Amino acid sequence: MKPEEMQKERTAGVAAAEGTAAGRREAEVGKAGCGAGEAGRSEAKVGEVAQVGKTGKTGKTGKAGCGAGEAGRSEAEVGEVARLGRKAHRRLRRGEVLPGTAWALVSGAGSGIGRCYARRLAALGYNLVLVGNNLQPLEAVRAEIAAEHPQCDIRLVECDLARTEAARELHDRTQADGLEIDVLINNAGMFSFRDILRTPEERIERIILLHDLTNTQLCRLYAAEMARRGRGGYILNMSSYSQWMPFPGLALYAASKAYLRTFSVAFAKEVREVGIRVTAVSPAGVATDLYGLTPYWQRIGVRLGVLITADRCARKGLRALWRGRRSIVPDWWNRTWIPLCKILPMWILRPVRRFTMQFQK
Repeated sequence: MKPEEMQKERTAGVAAAEGTAAGRREAEVGKAGCGAGEAGRSEAKVGEVAQVGKTGKTGKTGKAGCGAGEAGRSEAEVGEVARLGRKAHRRLRRGEVLPGTAWALVSGAGSGIGRCYARRLAALGYNLVLVGNNLQPLEAVRAEIAAEHPQCDIRLVECDLARTEAARELHDRTQADGLEIDVLINNAGMFSFRDILRTPEERIERIILLHDLTNTQLCRLYAAEMARRGRGGYILNMSSYSQWMPFPGLALYAASKAYLRTFSVAFAKEVREVGIRVTAVSPAGVATDLYGLTPYWQRIGVRLGVLITADRCARKGLRALWRGRRSIVPDWWNRTWIPLCKILPMWILRPVRRFTMQFQK
């Protein structure tokens, strides 16, 4: 090969090598530029989220830093980020959970106090299992709660709880659906105002089954499940003020409710060490349909202070449950009458009984 040709090849090789080195340098510069761009975008996003968390609005600096792609983000999305940011940092109220992260079961949820328990638990973030012996009222309550809390998952179970096998059937139903019950509200009840000699045998059996046997078995089944999961739980049993009023006509009802309170207090001491709280609520008169009072007389009773509203009873019951109280009687003036109810002599009760015989049914 001639010297001139060799010189040309060396010159071309050097140029190629320099070109390759220059290309590598440009590639490295390009990568660095991309990295800087990504870092800029990340910082812009962080800046925007921080600004949103503080003010709930998109700042001008955040928009400029986000580039063309981030500038197109809608105000609705930014508002959602702000809302979630505030909720994540907001301190939860007593008993409140993040929406949809826990389940509560309420029996007798189709009306009265049970309906109010369901509404308040939905407002605290719980998904609900509503239980009753009539599906139509449960559907009405579900529609009402769904309108107020669309994120709440609500399941309905039609079940007659005044049967020996009712508790097992209900528990198996929730187990089959994969529902882990964290709050159990045993609210279903049946009122009876009648002398025992005039009370049908079937009613005696159903009241004892509903108030005592079914609730005891439900407590055992769901408390065992709560203990197995290891994160505790809450159980509320609805007793009655009538347990301190063993008056004629109330023998069956008062005795069944007295058992439920006594059981709840003792059971609360047994399961406290595994993180389960049990509360018995013993209200006096409540403005519901349980006693057969018309809406007019319910309003009169509330105005006179003889009755409390169902929602007030539910609020006080849940408050006691979250605080770990074993037994409560809503409203202090009702508690002051308990000693008097225990010592009323028969010479006072006899005329009362003669008057109330017309209301026994």
